[in-house]
Amino acid sequence: MARNKEALLLLLDVGPSMHPALSEIEKVCSMLVHKKLIYSKYDEVGIVLFGTEDTNNELTTEVGGYQHVVVLKNIKVVDGDIVEALQQLPRGTTDGDFLDAVIVGMDVLVKKFGVTNKGKKRVCLITNAQCQIKESDEGTKEEQVTTIAKQMTAHGIKMESIIMRGKLSQDANKGIMDENDRLLNIFSKETSTRLLYVENPISLFGALRTRNIALVTVFRGHLEISPKLSIKVMVYKKTTEEKFPSMKKYSDKAPPNDKFAKHEVKIDYEHKSSKDPDKVVPPDQRIKGYPYGPQIVPISSAEWEAVKFKPEKGVKLMGFTDSSNVFRHHYMKDVYVFLPEPGNTRAMIAVSAVARAMKEMNKVAIVRCVWRQGQANVVIGVLTPNLSDKENIFSVQPDSFYLNVLPFAEDVREFQFPSFTNFPASWQPNGQQLEAAANLIKTLDLAPHGQEEVLLPDFTPNPVLERFYRYLELKSKDPDVAVPPLDGTLKKITEPDTDLLLQNKSEIDSFCRSFELKGNPLKKSRRLLGGKRSFSNDEEVKGNITAQPANLTGNASVNVGKIGDLTPVQYFEALISRRDSPDWVVKAINEMKNKIFDLVEDSHEGDNYPKALECLVALRKGCILEQEPEQFNDFLKHLWNFCQEKNLPSFCEYLASKELTLISKTEAIDSENTDDKARKGFLVKSEPKVD
Repeated sequence: MARNKEALLLLLDVGPSMHPALSEIEKVCSMLVHKKLIYSKYDEVGIVLFGTEDTNNELTTEVGGYQHVVVLKNIKVVDGDIVEALQQLPRGTTDGDFLDAVIVGMDVLVKKFGVTNKGKKRVCLITNAQCQIKESDEGTKEEQVTTIAKQMTAHGIKMESIIMRGKLSQDANKGIMDENDRLLNIFSKETSTRLLYVENPISLFGALRTRNIALVTVFRGHLEISPKLSIKVMVYKKTTEEKFPSMKKYSDKAPPNDKFAKHEVKIDYEHKSSKDPDKVVPPDQRIKGYPYGPQIVPISSAEWEAVKFKPEKGVKLMGFTDSSNVFRHHYMKDVYVFLPEPGNTRAMIAVSAVARAMKEMNKVAIVRCVWRQGQANVVIGVLTPNLSDKENIFSVQPDSFYLNVLPFAEDVREFQFPSFTNFPASWQPNGQQLEAAANLIKTLDLAPHGQEEVLLPDFTPNPVLERFYRYLELKSKDPDVAVPPLDGTLKKITEPDTDLLLQNKSEIDSFCRSFELKGNPLKKSRRLLGGKRSFSNDEEVKGNITAQPANLTGNASVNVGKIGDLTPVQYFEALISRRDSPDWVVKAINEMKNKIFDLVEDSHEGDNYPKALECLVALRKGCILEQEPEQFNDFLKHLWNFCQEKNLPSFCEYLASKELTLISKTEAIDSENTDDKARKGFLVKSEPKVD
């Protein structure tokens, strides 16, 4: 077996106590083989069942014993037969002995690959470990397990144990389970064994590694602390996004009887002159161009290579800072792990010393990373200490660092949102509402006290990918198959737990009663003859300016660039709600000011005054929400002086009847006016007419 191929042997407990979980085991094991058919089609898989009524294994014939263990499928290259066998597992009738199954599985692997084969060999045990293990003829059970573990290590066999517990039945014997757990822990300590306990089908889907990713170093070299001090490290990717498998173009033009046809599609590109469409431009006459204003600037490949920034390969420490100075929302891309060079004692001690000192002082390190020579970019990241839970720092899991990439100034997106604390007191939640929200959060906690956390990232599969793999398997058998409904287990990942919602219905209803919920009808758009878009609004702006503030984000999806004449309030609300640039707020306020001036100045016998007042009300609310109180206060004073200069006292009288006031400090913290000054100091009043 080649070193980059894997031989996997599944040891599945099909005894009576496992019957409720076998349907989920069939799904997850079938999914494992599906992924191997896509990503590792030369891997080999075998199946061993225990707890069966029958017995079928070579050890029983050779030495006796090992009853109720069946080798369902011998180790072979993955194919559809293995998938079908996993989808129809037999239900056993006797209690399963997982230790017998481990011995039979090890015997199958050793006979298949011999002693000298160094390929990847893995055993996966799935059981609930609730059944009694037979007494050993030689020594204690613990001694027997230790011997088996050493033999597995000698033959290069790795093992992972997935123990399904969930809700235990009344027949479960706590003493037997504790003993089995102790034996499995011996396997975990003596070999490279993963020991996982799962309580629900979702965790089972994530616990079984359905795809093995080869460890490839991103960087091998020195972590340079100073010019005279460096530590030999190896850097790997810790997390990365799992994407859909790459699709290949398929051609059906090959003869249907040609068994050796590859059905490949080859694509050739030709570049032709815009002046002469029939003339093909060869590569030596082509050059890249980059837009710069109205022109295209040509840059040759030689010039581009000269312009490229080519830093030297290496990882250098920039310095240390408090962990509170690095924000979680600044983490970018994938996560990397820095490990000391294997077998390098001095590197392990140095990494452990730095990591433990950083942990004790609550510090993180800022580093500059260039993974390879000729890399065109530099990475600035933060190193966070990751201390091993093993007492021995020279163990399989030594102390290490996690690296998260940090953004540069160009990578950060700044959005202007007013703070909720600056809103008026009437807009703040009261004590009852806060209490209802706290109860809602507490009751819907995914990690309640004394229970396993739900939807742990390590055990929660991506439902989109899982659904795709299942459909691909069905499509391989029937090209016309319909898309099946979402599996019940995957549905629990994408939707709230109905049982949890029913259990906490009273808290949810209490939360709903604490807030007055109102519908927000969508505003329909219509096009006028001139091509402009207008927005219909069922509610007219009332003269009473003390009404509830309008929802200025209602038109956020409308991509308007200026305030129109027909419905300026709606255009203003849409414009000020745009968040693709901070300049839109200033632009919206300035355009609304000009619109109000135009309405007042062009008014004939006050016909535009109501519309101008609507615009003033909208401007006032917008300045409160965007925390720009002085923009409105200064404008209102300026508008008052403007009316006096233009001999428009009637508009001043109109405003006086509406009692329009300045924005106070209570409404916006940046306002320079107290409540009393805003209400009395600059209440718009009309001057007496002179006869």
